[in-house]
Amino acid sequence: MSAPMFVGIDVSKAQLDVAVRPDGRFAAPNDEAGIAQVIARLSAGPPTRVVVEATGGFEMPLAGALAAAGFPVVVVNPRQVHDFAKATGRLAKTDALDAQTLAHFAEVMRPELRPLPDEQTQALAAILARRRQLVEMLTAEKNRLGSAPKPVRKSLRTHIAWLERELSHTDSNLAQAIRESPVWHEKDALLRSTPGVGPVLTTTLLADLPELGTLTGKQIAALVGVAPLNRDSGTLRGKRTVWGGRAPIRAALYMAALVASRFNPVIRAFYQRLCAAGKAKKVALTACMRKLLIILNAMLKHRTPWRAELVQCA
Repeated sequence: MSAPMFVGIDVSKAQLDVAVRPDGRFAAPNDEAGIAQVIARLSAGPPTRVVVEATGGFEMPLAGALAAAGFPVVVVNPRQVHDFAKATGRLAKTDALDAQTLAHFAEVMRPELRPLPDEQTQALAAILARRRQLVEMLTAEKNRLGSAPKPVRKSLRTHIAWLERELSHTDSNLAQAIRESPVWHEKDALLRSTPGVGPVLTTTLLADLPELGTLTGKQIAALVGVAPLNRDSGTLRGKRTVWGGRAPIRAALYMAALVASRFNPVIRAFYQRLCAAGKAKKVALTACMRKLLIILNAMLKHRTPWRAELVQCA
């Protein structure tokens, strides 16, 4: 029986650096021919785990091809790998060394396999990412307009008007993408039946959280980063805080929880109860984010639209 083989692949725009444990390393161009070369060389294994770091979308063609070829591929959060590298004392950084760190991470941590987003989901995520960029640029330009001298105000107003038109077009594209997919349309309708949940949150969840409805409440809260984490040592009992997870989802969930704390009867009662118990408003709102996410997760899991009487104990 052959020894287990663990593979780490560092992805850049031009090149794929591949490290194989226990021994092996090679590189290939990041194009169709290079991806085919990687698959051919790894097929002799086959590998126990292939780990690729998320690199803003450059990794998706490779990860998709590896998954289609039947390899156990995992796309991991760069922060996890960075922390692992520091813990193992590896401070130097090159593409080849990063690949070796990923292979070591695969061998030691054995990250859990999760289904990769399909082509439609990747397209939706790309449109959503563009929307975030437009919102950020629009906010920045509006902030500049407030203190800009007269000679540049016309330019700023012109750019703001263009950004607003682009944002409107992007929102239309997002809505059309959801309408054209029967599965997404059904999920969108279920999620938006919840008071306080609007198109921005539902689109964000569909694009960035494909695991919604497949995990337990505790698992989905930890994945997003709204589960309180302990900070205890010896006799010290630190504050429970939330961190890590998927920041874009938390940002959309925060705004939804803010609205739900006023207009959703279940979330409003929960928020008021926490505030009456002496919890800080920000802590209470974070708890509402977690509760809202768990409710939405249960709704998708059971294909059940919002009914206040059914979610009181969620």
